[in-house]
Amino acid sequence: MMTKKKFLGLLLFAFSLQGMAQDDIQYQRPPQAIADILLAAGTPSVIIDDKGTYMLLSERSSYPKIEELAQPELRIAGMRLNPNNFGPSRSTYITNFKIKTVATGKEMQVTGLPANLKAGSPVWNPSQTKFAFSHTTANTIDLYEADIKTGVAKKVNKKSLNLVLGDYSYVDDATLLYYVALKPASQAPPKPLAPKGPVVQQNLGKAAPSRTYQDLIKNPYDEQLFEFYATSQLVENKGGLETAIGTPAIYSRASVSPDKKYYLIETIKKPFSYLVQVNGFPSTMKITDRKGATVKVLAELPSAESSPTGFDNVQDITRGHNWRADEPATVYWAKPLDGGIMKNNVPFHDAVYMLSAPFTGAEKELTKTEMRYRGMVWGDANMALLNEGLQGKQRAKLSMLNPSTGAKEVLFDRSTNDRYSDPGSPVLHRNQYGRNVLQTVNNGTGIPMIGAGASPDGDLPFYAIFDLASKKNNIVWRCEKGYYESVTDVLDAEKGWVITSRQSPTEAPNYFMRDIKANTVKALTSFPDPQPALRQISKQKITYKRVDGIDLTATVYLPAGYDAKKDGRLPIVMWAYPREFKSASDAAQVRGSKYTFTRLNWGSPIFYATQGYAVMDESEFPIVGEGDKQPNDNFVEQLIWNAEAGLKAAHDLGFGDTSRAAVGGHSYGAFMTANLMAHSRLFKAGIARSGAYMRTLTPFGFQNEERTYWQAPDLYYKMSPFSYADKIKDAILLVHGDADNNPGTFPINSERLYNAIKGHGGTVRFVSLPYESHGYAAEENLLHLLWEQYSWLEKYVKKAGK
Repeated sequence: MMTKKKFLGLLLFAFSLQGMAQDDIQYQRPPQAIADILLAAGTPSVIIDDKGTYMLLSERSSYPKIEELAQPELRIAGMRLNPNNFGPSRSTYITNFKIKTVATGKEMQVTGLPANLKAGSPVWNPSQTKFAFSHTTANTIDLYEADIKTGVAKKVNKKSLNLVLGDYSYVDDATLLYYVALKPASQAPPKPLAPKGPVVQQNLGKAAPSRTYQDLIKNPYDEQLFEFYATSQLVENKGGLETAIGTPAIYSRASVSPDKKYYLIETIKKPFSYLVQVNGFPSTMKITDRKGATVKVLAELPSAESSPTGFDNVQDITRGHNWRADEPATVYWAKPLDGGIMKNNVPFHDAVYMLSAPFTGAEKELTKTEMRYRGMVWGDANMALLNEGLQGKQRAKLSMLNPSTGAKEVLFDRSTNDRYSDPGSPVLHRNQYGRNVLQTVNNGTGIPMIGAGASPDGDLPFYAIFDLASKKNNIVWRCEKGYYESVTDVLDAEKGWVITSRQSPTEAPNYFMRDIKANTVKALTSFPDPQPALRQISKQKITYKRVDGIDLTATVYLPAGYDAKKDGRLPIVMWAYPREFKSASDAAQVRGSKYTFTRLNWGSPIFYATQGYAVMDESEFPIVGEGDKQPNDNFVEQLIWNAEAGLKAAHDLGFGDTSRAAVGGHSYGAFMTANLMAHSRLFKAGIARSGAYMRTLTPFGFQNEERTYWQAPDLYYKMSPFSYADKIKDAILLVHGDADNNPGTFPINSERLYNAIKGHGGTVRFVSLPYESHGYAAEENLLHLLWEQYSWLEKYVKKAGK
């Protein structure tokens, strides 16, 4: 007979084993074929100067080790900072620079680089004879400048940079503008042992709805830290001499006027918000001279806490302050004419205003828009492009505007989801001020355009000349079938000299110089295949219909040497991300290209095609709501229609075993996965990464849903897979970064869903990746993630029923 003492001893032993089972979880590695693909060296990124003379090649670091992510981090005001060096805490750095001469193909190693280079993005000076880049160390951030002809880099700053809110740029060829720290990080305010009192927030009758943000200011000590780290001094550096511009402040932006005589400066002021991120804090927008003395205060902007909910609604304040690119010193901005509420019945909803140096008179109204103003592309005194649109109705309008007369002519008015009608983006070039403005050809009658070229045959990128008289896009060059080739730079629009990036299913992306008129092409790079094992996998774009007749597509990857007749049907991994549409015809359009080169990052499901699975990647999951209906009105039903259609296609084409299928996705794709697992038995397993599963945690809207919880409580309940956790009967793997920084996808989503499924006896595993945010980074975590996914698929999909 067991005594009470023996029973307690066995119970304690059992508890100790359970603790060990958790504590002894160590990092695992997936099959070597998967690990080799993940850890393959990357291809350098390329920047080409405007004349096509030099190429700047930037080599980036591989995945950081977990120790790097475990370094001190300050999460505050919607930012993540390194408290030791006044910079961001999570960055992917450039580790080397090389310069290649286009004409000769000769490469030159940039010298003078610091050891263990951790460089930020390079910035050209106006004439593109030099480039600047930051270098981050454990305790400082320095600024380097490199000469493009000699390839010699040297440190130019004397005081350590502050990149908490600011960045670095060129004022002119010889002058750099940047922000410096005022004190060493060691002088940051110490955390008090005990608070002086409770944290109190109040609202006195004013509506302050907001979406759900992470890493906000939470108490007075956070406010002190934010002020310490965000305060900086703006300086100019010419010839190594640092000159202070104005006085220390919390600078959020500073840009020089085209004529180099003024600065447009925005500074943040108190009170700091506990509800919105730093870009929504109160601020002052002003114009100063080059020494920092105030010339004109343009606006005192309030906290974004008062922003109204709903798509296309804005605060009733000025916004979008910027310099006009084609004039010496003219600032422009927009202001709502409808009180910021789009449903208000007014003929025009926004107006655009301008004010020119010396900024002493009244502003001038430039134009009005019938929809929300979205920006301006400047050309010259007689030509600019005006963008306006409506997110709620998925519309965009582009008009040609004469800034001198105010005359306006509509060029396009289209659905933003109608990719087939997308005219592309206008080509820009540098004007006499070194600013990018509209490029024109044929004596000003045409605008060169670069487009993705969406078509029923997939994306076939193009270069076109938009004729302003006929309003037609005349395509002068288009990617040939069998390749995916897009224009990256236009060297001479009149002559038709362009740089393209070309790839195919068997050829790695490389750069080419094309003479469109002469129809000649010259290779500029010869980057090798970084993941050659993937070339053995077959790839095809398939099309199929869902039950309501909407055409869908998916890209299918099958194992090397797979023969359906000999090998039989394969277990399926379907990966997707739902997207909302107001038009069934837009939803049915073909997206992507079957001619792209397969290059995998950590988040791809294609790894598992190397392990005997049929992978359906980029599976279209449209959610359509036409007319007065909203897409989410029958969200779950449409998810199931999409999944059923994809599985049926896999069966009909002979490669897929629908009795052994898994579904997966990241973020909103994880939300989709959990809903499919809760409302259907189509899949043996699901993989849901960093998702939101309780929509009540995002009560003021989510994704493309603008209705609030209080306006549509039933919809919020029905769209939450947490509400149906008791219905999840098939195996689901939940993965979440324990430091997720994405609005709405708090880690508690996965924690609570796991507990709910576990409480109802479901099959579920929850993996919390240490130090990871919404996207994952550390090498150890990524290898372990791939192992977790592989093991889950092997157990619950490939071996299902065995």
